[in-house]
Formats: sequence, C-alpha cells, structure tokens
Amino acid sequence: MRALVISGGGSKGAFAGGVAQFLLENKKIKYNLLIGTSTGSLLIPHLALGNIEKIHRIYTNVDMRKIFNINPFIVKKKNGIDTVSINHFNVLLQFFRGKRTFGESKKLRSYIKRNLSIVEFNQLKALETEVVVTVTNLTTNQSEYKSIKDCTYDEFCDWIWISSNYIPFMSLVTKKGFDYADGGFSSLVPIQEAINRGATEIDVVILETEKSTPRAAIGRNPFSLLIDLFQIELDQIEKHDILLGTLSASYNNVKLNLYYTPIDLTNNALIFNKVKMKQWWQEGFQYALKKSESMEAVK
Repeated sequence: MRALVISGGGSKGAFAGGVAQFLLENKKIKYNLLIGTSTGSLLIPHLALGNIEKIHRIYTNVDMRKIFNINPFIVKKKNGIDTVSINHFNVLLQFFRGKRTFGESKKLRSYIKRNLSIVEFNQLKALETEVVVTVTNLTTNQSEYKSIKDCTYDEFCDWIWISSNYIPFMSLVTKKGFDYADGGFSSLVPIQEAINRGATEIDVVILETEKSTPRAAIGRNPFSLLIDLFQIELDQIEKHDILLGTLSASYNNVKLNLYYTPIDLTNNALIFNKVKMKQWWQEGFQYALKKSESMEAVK
C-alpha cells in the first residue's frame, strides 16, 4: 500500500506541489492513501484527482488577500528581506469584537470551496484512494484525522480550512463544542498515521531542511518574535514526528522515502509571494528529479 504524506509549511507548500507533480506524472506512482497537514491538506485533494495543472494555478496565484478577511500582518521589504509587523488597526478591531485571534481567514475557506467543486468532491469520494486531512482538537489536546470517506462536502472543506488555520493569526473554529486549529500543532508530519492506516511504502514531503540552520534574525518586533517562537516549537514537533515515524517504519518494515527542502525557502511561511511560490514549485520538481536519478544510480 503506497501513501503520500505532505507536512505543514504554509507558502512552502508550493515546493511540495512540485515534488508531488514529479512523483505522479513522471514516476507514475499510484497512491492508495494521501495524508496532509495544513498546507498539505490544501494540496492532496487535487493531487488525488490528478489535477496537477489546476492545483499549480491555485497555489501559485494565492496571496494574502485571498486568505484573510482580517489580515493581522503588514509585510514590508527591508534590505531585500520580507519583514512582518502588526496591523494595529485590524488587531485592535479583533480585540474590540471580543475575538480570540489577531486575524481571520474566512476568505481561505471560500477560496477552498471555489476551487474544489461538489462534482470533484464526489469524484474524489468515489475513488478507492483515501484522502485524509490532519487537524488539532485544542479542547482535547489531540490530533484528529478526517477522511473524505466520512465527510459531506461542506464538512470536508471545513476540515481542509481548519487544518490550515495557523492560530492566533488565523481563525479559531468551534465545531460541536470543540475548538479546532492547524493540524501542525499536534501532527506536523503524520507518518505514523499513514502506517496506522496500513501503508507499506510512504513518500514523505517535509517542508524544512534535513539539518537545522541558524535563523537569520529572531523577533525584529514583538509580532515577528511570536511567529519565530511558534516556528521553533513547530520545528520540535516536526523532529518528534519524523523520529517516531522512522522508528515505527523500521519496526513495521515500512519503506520511507523522505523529500526535504534542500535549502531554507523563507524565514516566514505566512508570507504568500506568487513569484517565489512559482519558483519553489519548479525547484520541488527539479529536486525530486535529481533525487530519483541519484536513487536509480545507487541501485
């Protein structure tokens, strides 16, 4: 049973799209299971349908205006580096409204529904391939995995959206009395879940470098400091997930093919730059091609 797992990583999901394009179109791999976290959840429904051109267009044309109905960020370029500062008006507006997050990402949900039709959902549900998105139940402090087989159209779109909601900057969603947010807070690289569901070979796209690299700068302002601290915590979750998944794969005789980003793509994956994302998609494709060639040479 072959599975594709795509980690969280915000705008770096474009790199994962390029890797997946190579695996699906050039290697002609047929997956029985696709599991995504956060940005990975946005990719996998279209990948499962083989709609590579469509998801490439979706991913390389998204920007902040298509994600946030209330954007807590102001992005500025200083010395060639994108820096993030707080949008005081929008954040204060959230406080005055009694909201629990700095911003809201309801536009992202609309964008998801606009690009995944009911017809496509029904086609996807009819496939033997299982598509699973990862969310974090903050109330119970647990990961939850939502399969398309168990969802209605509206529910599945909600779970994709929730899986991508990086709080406290994006929407916190309450469903049936439970608070939900980004799947990356509990399961950033869900290798273990793929093994639990019976995978015997897993292609894993990890949207970080294999070895940790020093951060260019920590907290140029209080807002960016908070983002950096969150990223450090997510790095630790990622390492834990990979270690646990690797040990479990070894114990269960599961083959893992790991695809890391060869370099740090960005210092802030919450910045969606269309030009850079088109470049990252192509870099992901080329990276997977070179990795495949090196693997063939070893055989």
